[in-house]
Amino acid sequence: MADDVGADQLAIIRIDGMHCHKCEQSVQKALLQFPGVHEVEVDFNSAQASVLYDHAKVSVKTLADAITEAGYTVTGFTTRHADRASHP
Repeated sequence: MADDVGADQLAIIRIDGMHCHKCEQSVQKALLQFPGVHEVEVDFNSAQASVLYDHAKVSVKTLADAITEAGYTVTGFTTRHADRASHP
């Protein structure tokens, strides 16, 4: 991965309608389709997705819309600057 993740945002997106690991995979696939999305972790037990993304390339609204298009309901989200220490 050649992208510089130093300026990334972290979005925690709350999702209703996920019931199993297949649901997790569907949401993950929907989110990973966008350039600028670097990491996605989805957990149906906690009903949320954590997305590390470049906000200059993709918006959190676009991510939320993709989840909705995949058949799930976004109930809210929070964002913050990702504090990643990726220096060797």
